[in-house]
Amino acid sequence: MTIHWCGAGLSAIPGLRRLIQAGHEVTVWNRSVEKAEAAVGDLTQRIQAFDMDALTAEAQAGDIVVSMLPGDWHVPLAEMAIAKGAHFVSSSYISPEMRALHARAEAAGLRLVNEIGLDPGIDHLMAHALIADYRGGDACDADNDLSFISYCGGIPKHPNPFRYKFSWSPLGVLKALRSPSRSIRDHAERKVARPWDAISSYTAPLPTPETFEVYPNRDSVPFIEQYGFDPDWKVKDFVRGMLRLGGWAEAWKDVFAEVETLEGAAGDARLKEMSDAFWAENAYDEGEPDRVVLCVSLKAERDGATRWHKTFVMDAWGDARGTAMARLVSIPLSLAVESVANGEIPAGVSAAPDDLGLVERYLGEVATLAQHLAVVDHTKPPES
Repeated sequence: MTIHWCGAGLSAIPGLRRLIQAGHEVTVWNRSVEKAEAAVGDLTQRIQAFDMDALTAEAQAGDIVVSMLPGDWHVPLAEMAIAKGAHFVSSSYISPEMRALHARAEAAGLRLVNEIGLDPGIDHLMAHALIADYRGGDACDADNDLSFISYCGGIPKHPNPFRYKFSWSPLGVLKALRSPSRSIRDHAERKVARPWDAISSYTAPLPTPETFEVYPNRDSVPFIEQYGFDPDWKVKDFVRGMLRLGGWAEAWKDVFAEVETLEGAAGDARLKEMSDAFWAENAYDEGEPDRVVLCVSLKAERDGATRWHKTFVMDAWGDARGTAMARLVSIPLSLAVESVANGEIPAGVSAAPDDLGLVERYLGEVATLAQHLAVVDHTKPPES
């Protein structure tokens, strides 16, 4: 069994190195052989220039194809994997086109695992752990009002005036500013056309509590079912969103104003110009630490009184091991690759596992990657 790891960009390296060092048979495919050699050449010589035809010719039944390439490559690689009798793993969201491969993959006994990076990924694991904890306790009751939040953000460890720094091209961040979101608020569906129309504050229960700016991201609603909420549970609030440093909205207000006006090809060209300028002005310096904060919380209330409330809170930053973002994206991905190899994940298209044994194991590994990871029980008095 060979792991064909496609894409050796910055966010891929820790997980890739982990698999090679663990003794797995790994072939690295990257558009730039030289960059891949600089990243893992001390561990392996099995590095090839990424080419779909060459990869197709080399892939064998039972192999695992990993995509850390741009998103438009995921489905073609997954389709090729199915045709060759191979499995597939990526950290990206499951697109409708990927979801459509489920029946074929399941019938062939092949595993197509996605959404197993940081966000989506670690947040899913935390959600499954919280919901299992709540479901197993005395407070679980269909008459409760449930509030679920999941906020994640990559932010500079040392804040800058722009209140944000970029690890790679800012274009994706700028395009996301034009995306609508859907969530649940006060028992009703909430649709927001632009993120800046829904910015609020959130105080993370870190050892020293810290207040961030947050906003809904993408479509949160399908995750109610994905996380295993019972159909008769009363969902008061449900939101998956982005987390930013305090002052972010003020620092970006001119960006918001311009992005709102951009349309068509000319608008796309202007976005590219803005991206290039932001990269020149606000990229991380060599060796500068990044930071990742992730909070996932579930609260159950009855008649306005809290009956159950716990929050996973994670704080990680770049250190001698490299960036926090790279660790937290690629190492969970590498864990899923091993689970696929071991037959621990069902056939078909799936996201981060909900099997509690795997959830516990993966989160145990995540705890070694972050400087702080804890579950805060808000219904108990703090220890003195």
